[in-house]
Amino acid sequence: MNLLIFGPPGSGKGTQSALLVEKLGYLHISSGDLFRSAIKNQTALGLRAKTFIDKGELVPDQVTIDLVREVLEQNQSGKQFILDGFPRNIKQAEALNDLLKKLNLKIDKVLFLEVPRENLKRRLVGRRVCKNCGATYHVDTSPTKISGKCDRCGFEVIQRNDDKEDVIENRLNVYEASTEPLKDFYKRMGLFHSINGLGTEKEIFERIHLELKN
Repeated sequence: MNLLIFGPPGSGKGTQSALLVEKLGYLHISSGDLFRSAIKNQTALGLRAKTFIDKGELVPDQVTIDLVREVLEQNQSGKQFILDGFPRNIKQAEALNDLLKKLNLKIDKVLFLEVPRENLKRRLVGRRVCKNCGATYHVDTSPTKISGKCDRCGFEVIQRNDDKEDVIENRLNVYEASTEPLKDFYKRMGLFHSINGLGTEKEIFERIHLELKN
């Protein structure tokens, strides 16, 4: 079963995708991870994407679509996959449908994580990310054992530019304008399933797992 998981910034898409990878063996395709890798390696694409990401704006559609196409084409084993953070608007969703048809693939379920705006802002402002391995922490709910140092690799843990309060407000506004319409798009396709995104990681995962069994 191939999945698409989406929701506003801070809704827990990446965390739940990681649990699906760990427990159910999915291939995780995250547009955010793809861009962060390109930025870390200072590729031309990464430097271009950074100018948009740092302002809380969306990376241009064609750049994102081309990156996702590359990953899907390289999945020679046919491993079940999760698309996380893509598509972000109707144009991308239509392009994804066309791409999947060409590759003889399909999305079986679309999961949307519902989280109130105020909860999202608290989550994002407190989020910290390892500069080296990308491990994610939160200053209140899951802090590092040693202040400012990653538990996994020992490198510096930072607040991303797009997690700063003024940028967060813009990110949420951009999301609501561009991504919210995807709910209706996937409802019309009969694929949409809403998931309560409040609670512990385990509680949310159990809700997702239950939905996948239905």
